[in-house]
Amino acid sequence: MGADTPTAREQRRAGLDAEIQRLFAASGGTYGSPRITQDLRELGWKVSENTVARRMAELGLAGRRPKRPRSLTRQGKRPAAPDLVRRKFTAVAPDVLWSATSR
Repeated sequence: MGADTPTAREQRRAGLDAEIQRLFAASGGTYGSPRITQDLRELGWKVSENTVARRMAELGLAGRRPKRPRSLTRQGKRPAAPDLVRRKFTAVAPDVLWSATSR
């Protein structure tokens, strides 16, 4: 083989890189190495997740992490409402015990 002829390994790596870039672009730039590896295996490639991660790093491709779920109630942002009934929720008669806070 001449110095200009790519080896079988180089040819496979070039094909793998092209396929990784295609799948990454098709995902909108969101898939990471586990999902790309899964897609490659479905297409018939025999490749490990570590190999895909290494190739993606060399190509400068990084998937997006899933957003962490945001809590709707934030602790410590507002003071707790005062306990006007002192945790005693039983009243001696109807319309005796009422509690509300005004802002």
